[in-house]
Parts: sequence; structure tokens; C-alpha cells
Amino acid sequence: MSDQTWQAEQFQRHRAHLSAVAYRMLGSVTEAEDAVQEAWLRLSRTDDEAIANLGGWLTTVVGRVCLDMLRARRSRREDYVGTWLPEPIVSLGDDGAGPEQEAVLADAVGLALLVVLETLTPAERLAFVLHDMFAVPFEEIAPMIERTPTAARQLASRARRRVRGAPTTSDADPAAQREIVAAFLAAARAGDFDALVAVLDPDVVFRLDIGPRTDGVPALLTGVADVARQAAAQGPRFASNCWPAVVNGTPGLVVRSAAGPVGAVGFTVRGGRITTIDLVINPKKFRALDD
Repeated sequence: MSDQTWQAEQFQRHRAHLSAVAYRMLGSVTEAEDAVQEAWLRLSRTDDEAIANLGGWLTTVVGRVCLDMLRARRSRREDYVGTWLPEPIVSLGDDGAGPEQEAVLADAVGLALLVVLETLTPAERLAFVLHDMFAVPFEEIAPMIERTPTAARQLASRARRRVRGAPTTSDADPAAQREIVAAFLAAARAGDFDALVAVLDPDVVFRLDIGPRTDGVPALLTGVADVARQAAAQGPRFASNCWPAVVNGTPGLVVRSAAGPVGAVGFTVRGGRITTIDLVINPKKFRALDD
């Protein structure tokens, strides 16, 4: 076996983990793939005999690459009209996601959590994701952000408070979540305002991402009355094209057109009510859709 073949095999052993790290850092399957590919290119140019811990080395490289990508993204995002939402991972069939998608979906990283992570600074996000989600010691995180371990710990703590202060995770019972999503879909299709109010949390948040154009459709709505009114008005036309799916590891909906899937709806369900609805209809974010 050649050194290059051995190196490629070792990289593949870590690829799913690296994809999971990069997706949580970037909220984009496409950009995560780019970050992982960059890690492979850097490894191929490095003497692996000098690497004592390949998994740790690769995680560090992906972390640094993602950090650079997040910093560069901020200037581009200024021109984005409307709400920016993460790129969803959708499973449509009974076979579920593939190995890499399963790694990305571990711990049910929903769209709502990724939206909150997007509000963090790049350094806060790196510290939180690597330490709280992947147990990377602060001593290893600190050099990536050119801070002391104590400062890295403070960044993660600040990010943790932001995450805990928002409804980012659903109740633990998937069957109950499916029932709530099904009830929402039925009420939306019927344009039934009262039935919608019954399944929505009083402080529900609706977010819409259709790319750089909003076409007059509200990109953000808050409160049960406004969200239910919008769903009742648009539901009879829009919801007829929606079907049950798994979105980022939890029950959600896929939006279909005659040409195939064009969007996805992610839900956060807490206490038997829907607290967040994230609707992504952005063709650039569906290359990874699992049909």
C-alpha cells in the first residue's frame, strides 16, 4: 500500500466527524464539504509522520478553515435581503440519511439551533461548537482564535448563554412531534385559523429564506396571531405542496413542485406547541436534498 493510499484511508476514517464539525460551524452542507476538502488538501501536502494525533490535527484544520470562511461570509451577508437560514438536511425516504449525513445530524442539530449559532461571533461559535459539541479542550481551541484558554472558555460560556436563552431543541418524543406537525399541516391546508392557534406557541417565530429576494412575503413573523393569520391565508395554496419529511433530524416538511423538491420546513416543538417554523425555499440550498 502506498503512503498516499494509506493517507487517504486514514482521512476517510475521520471524514464523517469533520463533516459534522464543519456543518455546525457553517450551517451549510456545501460550504462544509469545501472545508473538509481543504483539510484533505492540506493533509496531502503535509508529512503525516510528524502528526501525532491525526484526528485532532484534522479537527484543528477544519476549525481554522471554517473560522476564515465565517469571517469572509460576514461581508457578503450584508447584501442578503430577508432572513438567512441554514442549508437544511432533508431525508425523504425510509432509508434515512447516508453515513456522513447521519454524523451531521447527530444530536438532532435543528435549524433553530443553527440560526442561533449564526448570531455568534466566529470566535464564539468555534469555541462553543468544538468544546460543547465535540469535547475539544480549550487548550487546543485557544491557538485557533489567538486567545488564552481562559478567554476561549469565556467565549464558549457567552455562546452557551445565548443558546440556552432561545428555543433551539424540540421535545424528546418524535412521535408527538410528528403529530403536532401533521396537525399544523392539516390546519394550514384548511386555512383554519383556530386550529393553527391551537398548535402554535404564543411566542412562535416564523422565519423565511427564499434567497436574495422576498417578493413582498414577510421574512420574519413573531407571535401566534400573526403567524397563524399568515399560515391560514397562504396555507390552502402553499401547504398542498408540502409533505412529511425529516428535516435536520426532526419531523418537518418538504416542499415539492412539479420539478421535484424545492424547499423544506423545520419545526421546533416544545411543550406540545410549535415554537419556531423555519421555511427554506432557496434553490441554492437544496443540492444535498436526499430524494
